[in-house]
Amino acid sequence: MTPPPARRRRTTARGGTPAHNLPRRGTVRRAQAITTYGVGSLIAVDQESFIVSGLDEADQSWNSDESPRISERRLARLLGVDHFRLPPASDDTSKDGLRVRRFPSMHSCPECLELQRHGDFNPPAGRSVCGTCEVDLVPSRFVVACEAGHLGEFPYWQWVHRSPERGSTTFGTCGGMLKLRSSGRTSSLRSILVSCSCEQAPEVSMEGSFRRSALGDLGLKCRGTRPWLGTSAPAQECGLPLRTLQRGSSSVWQPVLKSALSIPPWSDSRADPLDGHWEKLRKYENRDAVAIYLDAVFDEEWPVSLDEVMTLLAAEREEDPDGETAPTFDHRYRALRNKEYERLRSGNDESEHSRDEQFVCETPLGDQSVLDPLGVTGPMLVKKLREVRALKAFTRLVDAESTTDAKEMPLSERPLRWLPAMEVRGEGVFLRLAEDRLDAWEKAPAVAARIERMRTAHQRVLEQWADDPSRVVPSPATPRMVLLHTLAHVLIDEWSLEAGYPAASLRERLYASDDMAGVLVYTATSDSAGSLGGLVAQGEPELLDRTVRSAVHRAEWCSSDPLCMETEASGAGGTNLAACHACVMLPETSCEHNNILLDRALLVGTPDDPRLGFFADILTG
Repeated sequence: MTPPPARRRRTTARGGTPAHNLPRRGTVRRAQAITTYGVGSLIAVDQESFIVSGLDEADQSWNSDESPRISERRLARLLGVDHFRLPPASDDTSKDGLRVRRFPSMHSCPECLELQRHGDFNPPAGRSVCGTCEVDLVPSRFVVACEAGHLGEFPYWQWVHRSPERGSTTFGTCGGMLKLRSSGRTSSLRSILVSCSCEQAPEVSMEGSFRRSALGDLGLKCRGTRPWLGTSAPAQECGLPLRTLQRGSSSVWQPVLKSALSIPPWSDSRADPLDGHWEKLRKYENRDAVAIYLDAVFDEEWPVSLDEVMTLLAAEREEDPDGETAPTFDHRYRALRNKEYERLRSGNDESEHSRDEQFVCETPLGDQSVLDPLGVTGPMLVKKLREVRALKAFTRLVDAESTTDAKEMPLSERPLRWLPAMEVRGEGVFLRLAEDRLDAWEKAPAVAARIERMRTAHQRVLEQWADDPSRVVPSPATPRMVLLHTLAHVLIDEWSLEAGYPAASLRERLYASDDMAGVLVYTATSDSAGSLGGLVAQGEPELLDRTVRSAVHRAEWCSSDPLCMETEASGAGGTNLAACHACVMLPETSCEHNNILLDRALLVGTPDDPRLGFFADILTG
């Protein structure tokens, strides 16, 4: 990543210099600030390494013009915030951007081989070079982390001075200088050698440092360090086991993303000025009390009428989880999805609304009966949609999709009333599976047996990561969920081949439960592939019929067969069956479940049991 030209020194309105005049180190796209380089993640810029700072100072550093507010009441209510903010722009004319801190601080010099903290090399201001050798310093390749989300420097002193016989330590008092070199014999950890000039310990390699118990054997536990929060966050003893990770590993940072579609009555943006007032408005039961509150808050004309406010309050109460006295986050998120499913089924005709409407969903004009032999029903053309994706928190070592709140690391030291988010405007196709045919298929013993294998493997993975087995999130694997998930993947693959869409520009949104059986495939980017009408056209019944048939026939064979179809388990932890990168797996940005819980045998059957597939009639007809 090449840093852009240096910024000119800025001045305040009174002509003085601003409080901060920080150097600019590189650029990232706004979407990357949510999905790839969010708070707490590591980012490499040329020969340097940084960690993205927390949001405690973002209210002052994020310019309101470059980091505007985003409103999405349904998602804000779910996450307990008032609004969202778009990450600041990072083009040549931007005034500020994401704040970062240098991490890891341990660096090595490839010339003199010294290994020490960055400041001890006495580099010139604004540069990362050895003050003696004048060559670029190399950030440490290794960091340590725990499952609670803390991150720290790799303990080189302890690693070098450990006692091979007893696993004890004699470090900290020798006063020697660490050195790091590579023997060059292999590319493995065995060739990375660390030594100390005190000569009290032999030169050791990094081999074995990635063992799960390697640092625990040295008596080291997590100290709770949070370098992305800087000096404002003193270390708190954590006590969890530490794991060694490569600085660029995907396990170092996993975003916890939550999203929602803008659906009526919230989708025309008229209620955006009421952000931050809804929690108080919900306390009032009658119109007169609401009117008094609006009069007290708005000196001028109300942004929306009293009738509209009452309608919005009623719509919000409809999304309260049924029968839950103390609903969990999962219950509330499920209620949010249920309301989206209802709206996608019922539609929202464009002719009945203003041009500001952000959700337009219409029934196709063609004859839908052509889809009956497929078991597909209710296709809808989503001509306009808006999705807001918010960065709720992040995890380390633990899969963000299977984590609990206890393992999620917040984005700031103190609670904030907003979160960083991005919005995507595009289009999509929604379809459902016929309930009567789906119910009969789900009851087949062979289907239940395959799903139970996947569910058991996934539940085992979830339990391995859980501190408290009683709080393990149940696996979402059910026959209809896996079927809809795999169907969405083959449709995305088909449309990427036949309709000219890059697979990474399409995304799935699953609606799978006892009373839901639908899937939305929509554009996941806001570039030229986002809203040109090409995807919506694929939802017409005649085209959709050809697409489903072609996708199912294509899924019948994989270049890795018979190994792929006959495997007993595949994927991470055995959470897939007949699924691999040669058939149904997609780019990670397109999949809601990180390419797990997939099985194309549920679509097309197996050579031994062709009737196992939901679409078996297509292949035998």
